[in-house]
Amino acid sequence: MNTYQPVNCDLYDYLEIACLRGYRLDIELRDGARLTAKALTTRTASSKEEFLLLETADGQQEVRLDQLLAITPLDANAQFGRVAFSDAICTF
Repeated sequence: MNTYQPVNCDLYDYLEIACLRGYRLDIELRDGARLTAKALTTRTASSKEEFLLLETADGQQEVRLDQLLAITPLDANAQFGRVAFSDAICTF
C-alpha cells in the first residue's frame, strides 16, 4: 500500500460523528470497492496511519482513512449526508 496521507481535518469530524452515533455507512473506496458497515471507532497505529474500525456482516474490518472516497450514512436521522473525501491532507 502507498505511503499514508492524513485526511483533511474537517472530514475527520464526520467520521467521529458516525462512530459516536453508530451510523451504518455506505462506504466508497478509492479502488472502486464499496461496503456497508456500522462505524465503531477510529484508531491510529504506531506508524501514524489512521483507520476506521467497522462492523460488517462478516465481522470487524479496518479501512485506512486515506482509502476512503466517500461515506454516506444510511440512518434516517443522520446529522449529515454523503461526504466526499478529497486529496487534501490535514497538516498540523
